Amino acid sequence: MIAANLVVFLQGVSAASAAAVGLVFLRFWQESRDRLFALFGAAFWVLAVSWTLLALYSPTEEARSYIYALRLVAFILIIAAMVDKNRSRR
Repeated sequence: MIAANLVVFLQGVSAASAAAVGLVFLRFWQESRDRLFALFGAAFWVLAVSWTLLALYSPTEEARSYIYALRLVAFILIIAAMVDKNRSRR
């Protein structure tokens, strides 16, 4: 019981941290209008949603396909941001 509560707490901390980092990236995007920051901000918000859903619905079962699908979307956004930034330099 204590371990499950600790897992939920840590997932909440991860979700709040990812949301805060997403806000920082969106603020950088507002100042610079660089798509890299917008995509990174969106990716961190998607990660925050995935950790929130995991904490709310099944804190000890990470093998849910919709959670991994959200994480996949977040990592694809990060990869797309890096590819887009490197292509725009040329």
